[in-house]
Amino acid sequence: MTPPTLAETTPGRDLKRRFVWVGLAMVAGMVALAVQLYRLQITQGEEYAAKSVANFVKEVRQRADRGLIKDRRGTILVDSRPSFDAFVTPAFCTNCATEVLPRLGELLGWDEATRKKMEDQVRVARRNAPFQPLPVRIDLTRDEYDRINARRDMLDGVDVVPVPHRNYRTSSVLSHVLGYMNEITTDELERLNAEGSRYALGDYIGRRGLERYFETTLRGTDGVRKEVVNARGRVIDELQDKLGKDAVVPSRPGNNVVLSIDMRLQEEAENAFPASAGAVVAVDVKTGFIRAVVSRPGFDPNLLTGRITPTQMAALAKDPLQPMINRVSANHFSPGSTFKVISALAAYKSGHFRPDSVVNCPGGYRLGARTWRCHKDSGHGPVNGKTAMQYSCDTWFYKVADTIGLDPIAEMGKALGLGSPTGIGVLAEVPGIMPSSDYHNKASPGGYTKGMALNSAIGQGDDNVTPLQLALVYAAIANGGTLYKPQLVERIEGLDGEVIAQNMPEVVRQVDIPKAHLDAVKVGLIATAMEPGGTAYRSMVQSGLKDIMVAGKTGTAQVATLGTVRLKTHQMDFFQRDHAWFAGFAPANDPEIAVVVINEHGGHGGADAAPTAMAVIKKYFDLKKEDAANPPPRQNTPYVPALPVAPSVDGISLTRGSAPVAGGNDAVAH
Repeated sequence: MTPPTLAETTPGRDLKRRFVWVGLAMVAGMVALAVQLYRLQITQGEEYAAKSVANFVKEVRQRADRGLIKDRRGTILVDSRPSFDAFVTPAFCTNCATEVLPRLGELLGWDEATRKKMEDQVRVARRNAPFQPLPVRIDLTRDEYDRINARRDMLDGVDVVPVPHRNYRTSSVLSHVLGYMNEITTDELERLNAEGSRYALGDYIGRRGLERYFETTLRGTDGVRKEVVNARGRVIDELQDKLGKDAVVPSRPGNNVVLSIDMRLQEEAENAFPASAGAVVAVDVKTGFIRAVVSRPGFDPNLLTGRITPTQMAALAKDPLQPMINRVSANHFSPGSTFKVISALAAYKSGHFRPDSVVNCPGGYRLGARTWRCHKDSGHGPVNGKTAMQYSCDTWFYKVADTIGLDPIAEMGKALGLGSPTGIGVLAEVPGIMPSSDYHNKASPGGYTKGMALNSAIGQGDDNVTPLQLALVYAAIANGGTLYKPQLVERIEGLDGEVIAQNMPEVVRQVDIPKAHLDAVKVGLIATAMEPGGTAYRSMVQSGLKDIMVAGKTGTAQVATLGTVRLKTHQMDFFQRDHAWFAGFAPANDPEIAVVVINEHGGHGGADAAPTAMAVIKKYFDLKKEDAANPPPRQNTPYVPALPVAPSVDGISLTRGSAPVAGGNDAVAH
């Protein structure tokens, strides 16, 4: 045998080297295993223990009851009704896409697109949150509930859970104030939960009005109930005792919101208002609290909160009267002659006019080559500050505008809150427009001209106010110049009625108006309603009001440019008709309530708006006497609707586009 050379190895040496490498590999494997065991048992032990428990302990969410919304006397306007929702828990849904969802879709009447959508949602949820129940049908009907229960043994992972759903007892009445609810979006879910909220997929959240503004207050805190389940998600009753006393964490209901609105007065406002579109606002002149508010047409929050169909949504969107727009604060209109109180105050402040200053009205006012018509073609003859207000003579106010210009009028309007949001908060609002010469120099072709002042002085041209703003103007005139922030909520109550928060009147500012000027305007407003010849006198006489002195102003705001021939209201297309206004307060000697009415495309203020305001004022004082004789206890009784259906517009085609916003036309208003 030839001995090995220096470059060669013996078999024994080669085997020894292999053993070394195997040993090193085993050591490395043991180290890796030790590291992994440390990670699983020490570093992430609690996480994996929780996941293993979740395989057989299921947490069922206990939905909190949302807080009530009540009127100021405790009548329940919004509560929650019992209902059932269907959920799928992906982790427990065996053969979900091939068996369970097709069966469920058959029971619930899904079309192919809906079934495909649900399959996609379950697939994503199985990957991201397999143990979180996924809502697949909200607010089951009785038949749907029965069909699912009858097939429960074939629907692994499907649960029918009692969930409270919102119940709006007033239907479309107060819909813009109350708002509605619908399903939370994915973006909202991520954002709100990142801020510390605890929403889940499928939760409903407040939209618009009180539901949106007081979402956190009304929502409450959900509870949880733990259940022992098998691999198919079925409860194992005999193991429930093993969970101990912490198996149930009760939910906590939300707080209640108590409004400043009195539903008895609200009903009267609804019943007395003949309009297809428009608004009514009744406000306490000494506090700014709103006692009644109508925005017509409205919508049914129950429909929007429930399963509204695409056809129903399309009908709402295409309705030419735009029921989703809140006319009280989120739409503005030319105020017509109700604005003349602003022009009169500006006239007196200028020093160029006194209440006894006389202007002759021959039926119009000549400025340059043009004559600006008064609403009375034959003229009113000599009128002063009082009779100009009483008869709603445009010519007296044309003279004011020609003499002092637009800016003093604009300054007075802005001081009383026009052209700025009121700050109500609960409702969306627009600022309106209180035009000045600077405004026209920027917005109007050719800039400001004196004729624009004449238009503005009688509440036309670019003047635009919300009914809420105008109500606050008249409230400030009534109370001596205090401009209040309007409020719809008096207090927040807990479950047992304890007061958690109480709203107090908030003063925006004290407007610097001499008492003599306010008194002079009030004299004209009293004559408008209480003296023969006043544009609201007939409505006052017919109202049945006794021993109550009303101060107010009618207004007829032009929508379309006047032609050479005046047409009667019934001869005009609906959307070309004038807006009818009334604004006033009572009692004139010690005012308590201010009321504003706008009857959109209704005709004339004296005939088509003032009667509604008089009815609301009368009801207010009737209720005051009634409550003084029999003080009402604070109650929690459900509201039972006793309201008629809003009137339709007989014989008038409403197939046009959206109604125009009044403004920008030459003016005849009274």
